[in-house]
Amino acid sequence: MLQYDDKRSFFRMIMNSPCELRVQGQDVSNPISAVCKDISAVGMSFEVGESIAIGTELSVSIDSNSAQIASLSAVVKVVREQKLSDSTFLVGVEIVNMT
Repeated sequence: MLQYDDKRSFFRMIMNSPCELRVQGQDVSNPISAVCKDISAVGMSFEVGESIAIGTELSVSIDSNSAQIASLSAVVKVVREQKLSDSTFLVGVEIVNMT
């Protein structure tokens, strides 16, 4: 059996891909630029330049640079936030719906 420190049910895939976040129910013309740090079957984490409150629902768009890999769109809910610096936050989300 494999031993690992992260006791999550699903492994995370490192992404480090640029993406856009939009707060559900707000102006869609004003996206939040972010970097998707990693993704799993049930969640993702993003590095963003502003605080996003726990419980906030967001739509996420991650464009693919490959014709063989589809772009990703999802609705997610913020479940944790960590301040990394004065202008950088790490936001953890759970996937509500893949669109």
